[in-house]
Parts: sequence; C-alpha cells; structure tokens
Amino acid sequence: MKESHVTSNRDYWDGMADDWIAAGERSWASAKPFWGIWGLPEEGINLLPKDMSGMSAIELGCGTGYVSGWMARRGATVTGIDNSSKQLETAARLAKEHNTDLDLIHGNAETVPLQDGTFDFALSEYGAAIWCDPYLWIPEAHRLLKSGGLLHFLGNHPLALLTTPPSGAESETQLHRPWFGMHMFDWREVEIDPGGVEFNLPIAEWMRLFRDTGFEIIDYLELQAPAEATGSQFNSPADWSQKWPAEQVWKLRKC
Repeated sequence: MKESHVTSNRDYWDGMADDWIAAGERSWASAKPFWGIWGLPEEGINLLPKDMSGMSAIELGCGTGYVSGWMARRGATVTGIDNSSKQLETAARLAKEHNTDLDLIHGNAETVPLQDGTFDFALSEYGAAIWCDPYLWIPEAHRLLKSGGLLHFLGNHPLALLTTPPSGAESETQLHRPWFGMHMFDWREVEIDPGGVEFNLPIAEWMRLFRDTGFEIIDYLELQAPAEATGSQFNSPADWSQKWPAEQVWKLRKC
C-alpha cells in the first residue's frame, strides 16, 4: 500500500529542499513580487493587495517563505504553513536574515491548527494549490478566513497536466488523460523526473467547489509565457506555454 499523499509529499520535499535554497534566496532578495514558472510580474496579475497594513495573512504551503516575506513587507502579520520541515528551516533562516517576523508552522494545509476566522487574506503559489486535495484545503482556507476575506492561489492549469505524457515528459500537443474525472495526479513512479502527488480539477468542478464551500469568484486568469521566453520550465516548454496556459490563478472572496 502506498503512503498517503501528505506523507509522500513531505518526504519528497524534505529530500529536495536543498535544491530550492538558491531560488529562495533570490526571491527573498527581490523588491518586487513575481509569479509562477515564468516569473511574471505582479503588475497585471495582482495576487497581493498593494497595502496590507493591519491585515492578517496566511501562506498555505509557504516553502522557503519568500511570498510570506513579500506580504510582510506590505504591512501584513503573516503565518506560513508548510509540509516540509526542511523547507521551513530555509524560510526561518531567510526571514531572520531579512529582519522579517513570520510565524512558521510545520503542518498540512488541509488541517491547519488555528482558529476559525483568523485571517483577512490567504494565498498559495503552488504549495497547497497543487500539493493538497482541493476538497480538503479549499474548505479549510474558507474556515480560516474572516467573513469577506480573500483567497488567491496560483498553480498548474489542468490543460498542462492532461497534455503531459505518461512518462512524465514535457507537455505535448495531444491529450493523454481525460478531462472529466480528473483529481489526483501521481508522479511517484513516472519514468522522467518522478515526483509527488498533485491535484487539479476541471474548471467547472473548481467553480462548483467554490460555490458549495461558500466562496465568490472575483477573478480567474490563465497565464501565458512571455513572448521572449525560451527553453523549458519544469515540463512546460516556452513555445507550448505561449500558445496554451500552463498556469491558472483564482481569486475568491468568502461570502
């Protein structure tokens, strides 16, 4: 019997945490937020409120903590939770080096050990957005938010996953999996770059989940690689990502 996705993903990220230290250091050092696999600028995506003074915020799956750092620089009191203790070690070190106060929790964003209605704002760039079961973490984010609180998250677009070959190679121009019924994507035993367990849903199912949970959809973005992009990021070639969305952004408000 395979390990649960929580345990498998924890082991996966603990094992590769050192590979993300340099990227975390660069992101912490950046004065301007940027997003996703192509490093798209905050302008035009607007994942963060411009002024977060007085806001309480949580990053669900914070990794090395740079997004939490960006929110703190905008005035928020920030909590970060992550499944990987090794990632949190880097986050704690970099927060100290940048004189930033963060409350860091080692745990699973599907079950956060905090009270209902604690936060004004919740965000996930990858993290919970892809590594947690949406049928669990979306209701948990709703529970954690105050009435009228915002949830923004960025992760893989379903199309990018459906066009990934069974081997785990780069996205292609044909579908390899069905649209209907998608939920869990297990990359633990693929031939190329085996990984952890990810999750995604058809867009209509995301919308239904938000409605049933008690979220209002504020905006939805499908992200495009910039025209000057070349090469490949993870399993998304630039020329593919210039034609089809490799990533999506949801912006929600708790009703």
